[in-house]
Amino acid sequence: MSDHVYKKIELTGSSTESSDQAVRNALAKAAKTIKHMDWFEVTETRGQIRDGGVHFWQVTLKLGFRLDD
Repeated sequence: MSDHVYKKIELTGSSTESSDQAVRNALAKAAKTIKHMDWFEVTETRGQIRDGGVHFWQVTLKLGFRLDD
C-alpha cells in the first residue's frame, strides 16, 4: 500500500429542501470534475428566512480527495 496525499477544498451547496440535500448537491456537482473524493466535514450551516420559515439552506463543507499517484 502506498502513502497517499490529500487535498482539501471548501464548497458551499444550497437547497430549498434540507441541509442534507445542500450537502448532497455540493458533492454531486464536485464529483463531476473531482476524482477520489474520500470525506467531507460540514463547517457552517446557514439558511434564509422568508415569511417566518426556512426558504433555503446553505451549507459550507470541506471536501478531502486523494491526489493521483
